[in-house]
Amino acid sequence: MAGLLALPTAGPARAAEPDRLVIDLGTDTGAFHGGASGTLYGIYGDGVPSRNLVEGMHVRTVSTKAQDGPQHPGADALEILPSFVDSGGQDVYIYMTDIYRGFPYEWPGADGPARMADFKEKLKKQVQQVLTMGDYKDHVVYVPFNEPEGNMFGTGNWSYNKVSWLNDPRYYFAAWKEAYHLIKGLDPDARIAGPNTSVLYDQVRGFLEYAKANDVVPDVMTWHELSSPAAVRTNVAKYRQMEKDVGVGPLPINVNEYGHNYHLSVPGQVVQWVSAIEESKIDADLAYWNIDGNLNDSAVEANKGNGQWWLFNAYGQMSGHTVEVTAPHPNQQYTLQGVATLDESKKQSRALFGGQSGDADIVFENVDPAVFGTTLHATVQEIPWTGQVGDSAQPIRLADQEIAVGADGSVKLPMTGMNAMSAYQVILSPGGNGGESATPSVSWRASYEAENAVYTGGGYSRNGPEGTPSDVGKFATSGNYNVGGLRTGSDGVLAFDVDVPTTGTYDLSVFANSYNLYGLVKEQGPTNVFLRVDGTDPQELRLPLGYKWVVWGHTDTTVQLTAGRHTLTLAAKDADLGVTKGDAIIDKIDLSLRDAQVTRPAIYEAEYATLAGARTDYTRPGASGPGTVRLPKRASATFWVYSPTDGESTVSVDHLGGGRASLSLNGEELDIPAIGGGRKGTDTVKVFLSGGINKLTVTGTSGRTVLDRLRVAPSKGTLIPTVYQAENGTLSGAATTTDAYTFAANGKSVTGIGDGTANALTLDVVAARAGRHAVTIRYSNAEQAPATHYNPDPIARHADLSVNGGPARRVLFPTTFHFNDFRELTVPVTLKKGRNRLTFTAAELPDFDGDTYNAYDQRSAYAPVIDQLTVTPLTQR
Repeated sequence: MAGLLALPTAGPARAAEPDRLVIDLGTDTGAFHGGASGTLYGIYGDGVPSRNLVEGMHVRTVSTKAQDGPQHPGADALEILPSFVDSGGQDVYIYMTDIYRGFPYEWPGADGPARMADFKEKLKKQVQQVLTMGDYKDHVVYVPFNEPEGNMFGTGNWSYNKVSWLNDPRYYFAAWKEAYHLIKGLDPDARIAGPNTSVLYDQVRGFLEYAKANDVVPDVMTWHELSSPAAVRTNVAKYRQMEKDVGVGPLPINVNEYGHNYHLSVPGQVVQWVSAIEESKIDADLAYWNIDGNLNDSAVEANKGNGQWWLFNAYGQMSGHTVEVTAPHPNQQYTLQGVATLDESKKQSRALFGGQSGDADIVFENVDPAVFGTTLHATVQEIPWTGQVGDSAQPIRLADQEIAVGADGSVKLPMTGMNAMSAYQVILSPGGNGGESATPSVSWRASYEAENAVYTGGGYSRNGPEGTPSDVGKFATSGNYNVGGLRTGSDGVLAFDVDVPTTGTYDLSVFANSYNLYGLVKEQGPTNVFLRVDGTDPQELRLPLGYKWVVWGHTDTTVQLTAGRHTLTLAAKDADLGVTKGDAIIDKIDLSLRDAQVTRPAIYEAEYATLAGARTDYTRPGASGPGTVRLPKRASATFWVYSPTDGESTVSVDHLGGGRASLSLNGEELDIPAIGGGRKGTDTVKVFLSGGINKLTVTGTSGRTVLDRLRVAPSKGTLIPTVYQAENGTLSGAATTTDAYTFAANGKSVTGIGDGTANALTLDVVAARAGRHAVTIRYSNAEQAPATHYNPDPIARHADLSVNGGPARRVLFPTTFHFNDFRELTVPVTLKKGRNRLTFTAAELPDFDGDTYNAYDQRSAYAPVIDQLTVTPLTQR
């Protein structure tokens, strides 16, 4: 089984046991900071990614381009600023140099002074624009120069005078001083960050000396760590010594680019960076190697998260203060590392760790009986890797049980069969109060590598090794290798021998990739292959697309297996179903038993939720898990709830009485009766959940509601959806029906919406009752702008949606990588009883000034291709 169970025991670890990660709950290392969850170019605009993803990832800082800069589509600083702040974000760092095209920056001018004059005019305009943003401007940090040693003050043709400031700093220092005074002159309260070098050069000390002497010390110190977690700790210490030597600071630090392709999306890799960043108490932003608007390979589509997203969701829910963590190989990348917190007021300790395969002991020392008592309740979860573009469900519950604390105040949790690509979370709370423990959420699972499968037929390739510690520019791949050969014209068959423990239904995930712009893939989009079990039960699977090769997602299905050995085949042709079109690579397959442990409702314990004004209570008999939460009036508990699809779910709110509460979904209070009452019970609500991440908040309205947990499961039959085909709507202007996209429902969809409001799609929909409804739009979008360097530049198209002639709401639609690859995006709307008219239009959006337009085809004039609409009541009344 390629999963694992934690089997906790009490008492000290013995010297002969395997590697130990020791968490000393008695050593306070400072207030929890949460700074590792920053992003560079990770937000495209309001909705890409969704506010749920931004808030649920607890994104603290965003570094992004100057408003209307031509570097990349989207990510304009002042367009993302309001929604980011409203989603709990702290600061937007504006890369002011990204007002220019290219990298190195192509700034115009006959010589250095002329180029600097042009730049100063652009700096002035940027600051003036920020000053129109009201209170939001307080969340802006200006970054005047980016990697100046390789750009404006380096040795290249686009530099100031081809003199590197690392050798002769006079010109850069003078430019820094000019820019600093210009910004502060326009906005005396402005915060300025720099020098934003690609590494922490020794010359930064000279920069600090100059800045101090000329009263132009930055408000935030920034540099990039495209290195290793070990370098983070080393360089932060090195910089702090520079400050002491020069006599400035201590300044806030933002390492506003960190990590490599090999690390990003992989929880077991990223947790090593997180531990170093949190230990250093700094902010840091994930590096931007690929597409913008996906939180640096954390977000999938608009509202789904992969394993990396769930890692940051867990990290952001830490609270209290950090405690000392001693790794078996301290500060050494690609080994077991971790971060842990203790919140005495919440009576909870959380630990995140990973980076090592095999077995290890997680040892908690100095467990304070005044906080926890003599028995602990331990919940152990795995956060697996699901690929860059692979959706992930909530973390897998490996164990949930009570443990006696040893006489020496320690507890040991042996972890067996860990996967180096996964991260793990342990949550400790007081036990011994009769709380009901939950069973593991998956009883059996296994992984099978494609490179170990048997391939027959032509065209085979074994590709790799892919990303490795010595080649971090490449993407991570399970087992380091993958297999190609399933493509147009192939007769290839890839056969996996599997052995399962019992007869039943199994979930099957095929980890695969096709490069969306590759020749054979362009024709159809998703590459189709054919699955059989022991030569029978054929299924056609459409494999995921990516923005480059080796960008992994997964296609999911179920198979019926009897206990014992079977052969699962993926083939490029099938006698009953047809032939493959496209070209795909396969990384692995995952199998897991779909039994009662998987299909029962997902459990979200209240004491593990994000609390505001609420208190945990571990003394209530009859609770599930370790305890409950008391919700007085206006206090709340927020849960990040996963749904595999857009549609109805049953949300069961378990409580122990004490008062009443309201339930809100994604920030919107639901029109349902109050939850709770005077005695223990369960309130069951049918509610529409969007595919991916949903924010459910329980808020006290009277008394003191004692909230136990939420249980959530997909359901159907109450919130009845109605489907409307786009081609049956009213088309105006250039909007037209097309049969070019074969994977549209009924083979037809509507294109040409936009390039002016005259080109529109109008659909009349019927609501059985007035109120809030979910409009789920099945769409495709593959528009892409010409790029200047290694980042692919897909464009998020938009549609202006008007309901019954009312003001239009602008909706952003992220890329689907091909116009024949359809995805769903849900928009909540208010409908009247009976017939309602929905109108979709679009027009190219102007720049911030409202008069000029982007000159590089980076703002689309069109809505996406629309296939169909599904209208569903948001909840039962």
